[in-house]
Amino acid sequence: MIALSINGKTYDVDVEADTPLLWVLRDTLGLTGTKYGCGIAQCGACTVHIDGAAVRSCQVPVGTVGTKQVATIESLARNGKLHPVQQAWLDHDVPQCGYCQSGMIMAAVSLLRQKPKPTDADIDAVMTNICRCGTYQRIRAAIHAAANA
Repeated sequence: MIALSINGKTYDVDVEADTPLLWVLRDTLGLTGTKYGCGIAQCGACTVHIDGAAVRSCQVPVGTVGTKQVATIESLARNGKLHPVQQAWLDHDVPQCGYCQSGMIMAAVSLLRQKPKPTDADIDAVMTNICRCGTYQRIRAAIHAAANA
């Protein structure tokens, strides 16, 4: 059994220690907001926060998480109110197909925690997630809007 703290709750999961965190979140715990994209930590669809840092969960063995705090896209909205980044995403019509968006949003939230007023260069350096729809300009605008919310 491995104990995990996810979205403020403790879970005991019966999985092998080398199981990727992504599969524990999706298949074991049913938290399907985190998406599988490439499986090699390149696309960012699986981005979650571990102790506040954006991490690609497809390459994190669950046994290495230990007592760290894991946050998924499901944890952002509070009391029926979207997180400012989620609201900005909607206000700026960022999602098209939407598949990469949970990972993009998690990366953006982490960025804004580190740099509350990021420049375009800051955004471009951190937002390395791949979006097939090419919504990068709208992503940039949404991040700036969230920073000013």
